Amino acid sequence: MEKYRFNIIDETLDDISKGKMVILVDDEDRENEGDLCIAAEKITPEAINFMAKYGRGLICLSLTPERVEELNLPMMTDDNTSPFGTAFTVSIEAKKGVTTGISAADRARTILTAIDPKTKLEDLARPGHVFPLKARRGGVLQRAGQTEGSVDLSRLAGLYPAGVICEIMNDDGTMARVPELMEVARKHNLKIITIKDLIKYRMRTESFVKRYATVKLPTEYGGEFTAIAFTNEVDNNIHIALVKGEIKPEDEVLVRVHSQCFTGDVFGSKRCDCGEQLHRAMEMVRKEGKGVVLYMRQEGRGIGLINKLKAYELQDKGLDTVEANINLGFKPDLRDYGIGAQILVNIGVRKMRLMTNNPKKIVGLEGYGLKVVERVPIEVKPHERNITYLETKKKKLGHILNNV
Repeated sequence: MEKYRFNIIDETLDDISKGKMVILVDDEDRENEGDLCIAAEKITPEAINFMAKYGRGLICLSLTPERVEELNLPMMTDDNTSPFGTAFTVSIEAKKGVTTGISAADRARTILTAIDPKTKLEDLARPGHVFPLKARRGGVLQRAGQTEGSVDLSRLAGLYPAGVICEIMNDDGTMARVPELMEVARKHNLKIITIKDLIKYRMRTESFVKRYATVKLPTEYGGEFTAIAFTNEVDNNIHIALVKGEIKPEDEVLVRVHSQCFTGDVFGSKRCDCGEQLHRAMEMVRKEGKGVVLYMRQEGRGIGLINKLKAYELQDKGLDTVEANINLGFKPDLRDYGIGAQILVNIGVRKMRLMTNNPKKIVGLEGYGLKVVERVPIEVKPHERNITYLETKKKKLGHILNNV
């Protein structure tokens, strides 16, 4: 796939804070679409006109749930059947200082009225020519959409948390894809970023984990650990860190980040090597005398238990583990290591000797400020029932498996 150069978030936030427009793309895949985006606080008639002329899509105002409630804006429909879950409220118009409401100046006036803390309910007419969107609480960490992205960008730039967005279309009315979006960015000297990168930025710069309980836990495989329960405040998932010994930032700590496998860890399923890897990791930490086994609620490489079982059904019909995920509409691996990295930092880990056969996990963790000083293999002996699974992980997912 052709690679495109996207801008970094920090430099984009600088542009947002100065009232400049940027292009926000879902992901770096060439088939993704993009929106023009500007902080609502910085909107001008000229910016509205630019969006109408060069974006050509629907100009919308992204608001936080709190602001939607303050303005008492009802949702456009109680039964949202949009495939993307786009949360339109009823359209609005400023009652004062506008004419027909559709001009660039009128729409800019309506947007500024909507985000003005002094605005009262009676200051806005409904319907109108500005289309508010209700962003999810938690922003792009809850929904990876342009609505949430525009609110997050404005907030991170130190401005009022609201954005104005407009889809970008080609001259012929078709949706602009990444190659065309890159040309629009070049032609108009606009920064262009992905929501994926915005998510990573927030995961690096904000903390979303909280300790809830710390107990001594005697175990069969690793002796006594200190078990620490963490919650991920983005989706309320619970993760467990099994810690042995005193962890200091200068230590090169033996670490295993283990994604939950209900079938393997609990029932001892022979379809995979997960349960055996978990027990091996606990034993290796016991022998080391110090280390961390982090148990992450990311069932089935992130697709969930039900979908993992559906994938097993497809595997029984001849598909391999990667093909089954793709058939169900998922990427081969949906795991995100940001929350895991935040938990490790909370525990005190900065440098680690990572027990993994997956080089991508090293990259995933190092992206959040942790240093992997060594990859420690954690292979278990393959057997008849999981050999095909392990061969697929080696060939298609890049796992280093010398026994396969």
